[in-house]
Amino acid sequence: MRTLLCFLLAVPVFADTVVFRNVTVIPMTSPNAIEKQTVVVKDGKIASISKEVAIPKDATVIDGTGKFLLPGLADMNVKIPPTAAKGGLMQDVLTMLMANGVTSARGMWGSPGQLAIREKARAGKIVSPDLFLAGTQFAQQTVASPEDAVERVHQQKKEGWDFLTIELGLTPAEYDAIAKAARESNMRFGGTVPVGVALPHAIEMGQETIDHLDAFDIYLDVAKGPVDEKKLVEIASKVEDAGTWVVPTLALSEITFGTHSLDALNAYPEVMYSPQAAVDVWSKSYDLRMQAISRDQVVNVVNNNRTILRALRDTGVRMLLGTGSLEQYLEPGFSVMREMVALKNAGLTPYEVLKMATVNPAIYFGRSDAGTIETGNRADLVLLDADPLADVANVAKVNGVMLAGKWYTRQQLDDALKTIKEKYRFN
Repeated sequence: MRTLLCFLLAVPVFADTVVFRNVTVIPMTSPNAIEKQTVVVKDGKIASISKEVAIPKDATVIDGTGKFLLPGLADMNVKIPPTAAKGGLMQDVLTMLMANGVTSARGMWGSPGQLAIREKARAGKIVSPDLFLAGTQFAQQTVASPEDAVERVHQQKKEGWDFLTIELGLTPAEYDAIAKAARESNMRFGGTVPVGVALPHAIEMGQETIDHLDAFDIYLDVAKGPVDEKKLVEIASKVEDAGTWVVPTLALSEITFGTHSLDALNAYPEVMYSPQAAVDVWSKSYDLRMQAISRDQVVNVVNNNRTILRALRDTGVRMLLGTGSLEQYLEPGFSVMREMVALKNAGLTPYEVLKMATVNPAIYFGRSDAGTIETGNRADLVLLDADPLADVANVAKVNGVMLAGKWYTRQQLDDALKTIKEKYRFN
């Protein structure tokens, strides 16, 4: 892995002290921005935030005039490829995340070698978001029996994975065995709720995150018509009472159900970072899905998912932003903006959406030094050319990214992205 992200690491190192001068700070401690601030970063930490400060002579100074400083973003549902994936795919994914201001990522697909990458990233030996990783998924294809499931829980605990990912196809007996073994081993687990497991039961068994809204869709039978409001409030209250997190992946759901036309999806600029063969497969899959579902079903599912999301918000359920990236048309990093726009269109405020990618992930990770811009916090930051509190789509207007106090300019990020684009022969 010595060459991972070498085009970023080869750039001369900036001074240990970096100053953002005359910048509008969005600290995420409240819905308010603070104008004309000077933010001093030293030794990877935020040293000071004020209007008037003496700038050290050896500092790298970044002019923040007309720009907005936001905590680094987190994508809490990413499919990180194996280290052995052909063509340096893992390298590409980490680069695309970084280039879009994603400084923390929760990887749902574990494979050999990823733990070593996690440790190198945390030691600053490679340029990568901070990684929170699950091992191999617990799914129909990987679990042979309840006994096998328990053994796999213990093995992943021993290997040092951060949490367990639940996927489709598990029997209720296998699911319960995993939940019990995870609790006894002090292992967190989350992901999809298997079809054979009722949503209330998953909550009772301690599933920490419910990724995607599929389990709510099944429980509330959203395809048939308007949801039962009483039943929705009851299940939302149950989720909130249990302290369960929800990762909606709303943009993924809307792509799956055809909210956007195929022409619109293929026109996404970020599609250039995938090989044409993959895009062709996505297009064919889209056409097949649209043939299999009625427009009435599409309207019902999309509208009801937005209703569910608002009910979760109104009930006080803790939510995390996750994209499911590497799924169809959801390119790593770029998909964060797509998810934010989907959440905004569902009725969340820009501040609520941004919290799902900053403050809430820090709480989930148990990190008191992240998720906000405050003195003493780790300097994971993203500088934007426009205000995300005015329009969350502005998170795509990245001027530069800071990871643990190291500053990467727009030009450096563009050069890295160009390498990926040229690999797939898009111009």
